[in-house]
Amino acid sequence: METALTRLAGVRHPIVQTGMGWVAGPRLVSATANAGALGILASATMTLDQLRTSIAEVRCRTDAPFGVNLRADSADAGDRVRLIIDGGVRVASFALAPSPELIAELKAAGVVVIPSVGARRHAEKVAAWGADAVIVQGGEGGGHTGEVATSVLLPQVVDAVRIPVVAAGGFFDGRGLVAALAYGAAGVAMGTRFLLTSDSAVPDAVKARYLAATVKDVTVTRAVDGLPHRMLRSDLVAALERSGRARSLLHALRRAAGFRKLSGLSWRQMVRDGLALRHGKELSWSQVLLAANTPMLLRSAMVDGRTDLGVMASGQVAGVIDDLPSCAELVERIMKEAEEVRERLTTAR
Repeated sequence: METALTRLAGVRHPIVQTGMGWVAGPRLVSATANAGALGILASATMTLDQLRTSIAEVRCRTDAPFGVNLRADSADAGDRVRLIIDGGVRVASFALAPSPELIAELKAAGVVVIPSVGARRHAEKVAAWGADAVIVQGGEGGGHTGEVATSVLLPQVVDAVRIPVVAAGGFFDGRGLVAALAYGAAGVAMGTRFLLTSDSAVPDAVKARYLAATVKDVTVTRAVDGLPHRMLRSDLVAALERSGRARSLLHALRRAAGFRKLSGLSWRQMVRDGLALRHGKELSWSQVLLAANTPMLLRSAMVDGRTDLGVMASGQVAGVIDDLPSCAELVERIMKEAEEVRERLTTAR
């Protein structure tokens, strides 16, 4: 199925595996790439050396194009961009809007730039700056998310920009891909669906929690870091939501003390990073500490399997997923179903 996305990224299928921190490592990315979709390596939770090694590992596992996701506001964003260029990475994606200078540097080196956004105005901004395409995530998506549903946000963005638009938030099968194409998208991006594959390195016990979840078990909370964050309900989330300011600060301090040892950050660095994540929001001190620790809260679940101490970012689709196919099986199934849906629609005319 050829679309503007497949032509731009050089992949066979208009499907993107998003850059999920602690989840989208070389194993998952290369499996996705070998399946003909666009795998995106999550670099925000990696050091520069780890990113360099991970890019090389993906290269060893596949000859197919892949991407790297990075934070545009990180202090070493320029160094990471150079690693992407030197590593021959096909696509650079961003969780936050990259500067015009970063976009220009990447495009001059032949790298395709695809930022992720959650609002029409953000899509218009990065398109004006030269982005090659944009991933638009509706409120159904996991992690930090907005309030506008994909079915409302997607057509707004498609009508507003003249670059390919990839739809994210609520997609998991071939029917969703056809629906996105009907709205004018060039493909779909999925996070939770790829997390729940046999190629994902997430611990089995954590995957079991996702598979057992219903749609009502996926919630949006501001209790973790002050920003809307879609995740699975858990005792940790419930405790944070019940806590008053003083108790929340105590919870945050206790967790920060433990996570500081894992991350190697000083208290000063943690507070600075937390403040940098405010994005103009008014956060309590407990939320500032938790914002700085959010990557480590995710690591506790996604790497260590500690669902009691960590958070499990999740799209609403977790409530309708009940299996763990390989990436190859998943992509083949989605494309087969999409073709069947298109044939039925054509026959029904």
